[in-house]
Amino acid sequence: MSIRRIYAIFLRQILLLKKGHFRLVSLFYWSTLDLFLWGILSGYLGRMAGGKIGFVSTLVGAVILSSFFFRVEQGIGIAFLEDVYVRNFINLFASPLSIHEYVLGLVATSIFDTTVAISFMTFLAWVLFSFNLFHFGLLLIPFVAVLFVFGWALGLLSVGVVLRFGPSAEIFTWSVPALMTPFSAVFYPVSALPSFLQKISAMIPNSYVFEGMRAASAAGTFDLQKFIVALALALLYLALAYIFLQRTYKTVLRRGLFARFVTE
Repeated sequence: MSIRRIYAIFLRQILLLKKGHFRLVSLFYWSTLDLFLWGILSGYLGRMAGGKIGFVSTLVGAVILSSFFFRVEQGIGIAFLEDVYVRNFINLFASPLSIHEYVLGLVATSIFDTTVAISFMTFLAWVLFSFNLFHFGLLLIPFVAVLFVFGWALGLLSVGVVLRFGPSAEIFTWSVPALMTPFSAVFYPVSALPSFLQKISAMIPNSYVFEGMRAASAAGTFDLQKFIVALALALLYLALAYIFLQRTYKTVLRRGLFARFVTE
């Protein structure tokens, strides 16, 4: 494994970001729009409730962490689609680059994109709504860890799906984070879901994260058991996604399916 090749994949994405102004705008556009809309709504609901309920801290915190999860997944998925759009796969894998190095390069890109976007979003939340995400203190670290791991799992899954089914499957990359949202209890507790959907929610690591965030915001408590379950699920999905990607890559090589990324 070569650190230089991993860095080369990362550097390529950074240079694309530097040269493409619309790519740079995309880092901030949707997350800023979500923050503005939900921040205004949370302030309105807080005034309607007479200030007795911390709508701002609950909803704005949920929006930031939800956007964080989206950025982690799409930091891998969208970086991968850049190579799909320019039909660059044959060039990449005709080199000594391995799938492991390529994946680590995408993970590094995901970390960079997410850090930049969420730092800006956190600053904006402080300026516009006087919301300090860091009031969670050290309780924020386990939440972020689970979202990172599960976001990487979905990112690798989306890469595997597009590799297996071709460029036409790119919609999976854009939609899979949103598919998780109804079951993640971002803006409501898991108990608000119908009972059969609660069983699905119990298998989604994010549901434990957002439930834990609300508990930390309301009472300053941290449920260690829920965190362990969430992290275990996220690590399991990450391992399964990587195995799926690796096997898909070998299948694509064996069947010569890389040609579809040149012709489609």
